[in-house]
Amino acid sequence: MTKAIWQGAVLAESDKTIVVEGNHYFPRESLHFEHFRESNTTTTCPWKGEARYYTIEVEGQRNPDAAWYYPKTKDAAKHIEDRVAFWKGVKIESDLAR
Repeated sequence: MTKAIWQGAVLAESDKTIVVEGNHYFPRESLHFEHFRESNTTTTCPWKGEARYYTIEVEGQRNPDAAWYYPKTKDAAKHIEDRVAFWKGVKIESDLAR
């Protein structure tokens, strides 16, 4: 099982993440949505498409744009479409690494 953790809270957990460019992309259904707030931020990747972001919130602490996903990817990235990845201090832990 792979988990995304920030400020002691589990944000997502799944045994079906996909790793792309060193980032674990979690299935949407594995997220604990009480910690996610939609952001207006977008970026564009030349081979994946336009990314949207979430701000993470745990017990009043905010981590702006710490999670991202591609709601509609380009063809080369279809395998991560609508999956969520993390950065900005979000720790990824895996049972396999123990």
